[in-house]
Amino acid sequence: VQLQAFGGGLVQAGGYLRLSCAASGRAFSSYIMGWFRQAPGKEREFIASCNWSGGNTYYADSVKGRFTISRDNAKNTVYLRMNSLKPEDTAVYYCAASLVAGTALQFYEYAYWGQGTLVTVSS
Repeated sequence: VQLQAFGGGLVQAGGYLRLSCAASGRAFSSYIMGWFRQAPGKEREFIASCNWSGGNTYYADSVKGRFTISRDNAKNTVYLRMNSLKPEDTAVYYCAASLVAGTALQFYEYAYWGQGTLVTVSS
């Protein structure tokens, strides 16, 4: 599967953005989909994931209550709605796909990655 993330940009603190990740290839609904981010000088960080139906979701504590992951299997797309953005949310955001059983909360559990989209939150 090939992934392309978009929707990043510059936003003021307290604002919102919605990231999208479009997948090409077959069997999109078979994948766990996740979002990660990487800030300059920091390691890649798990943000959120959802199972094939979107019914089971997981979030990092740093974004819980502010970010929402969802997916539309008919459109082969996963979304990340980000509310109440903070300057510390500034990073390149990546979508990823995993075929592991159960949950996938670690970057090494994801075999497919999008190219990343930059989110900058100004104070």
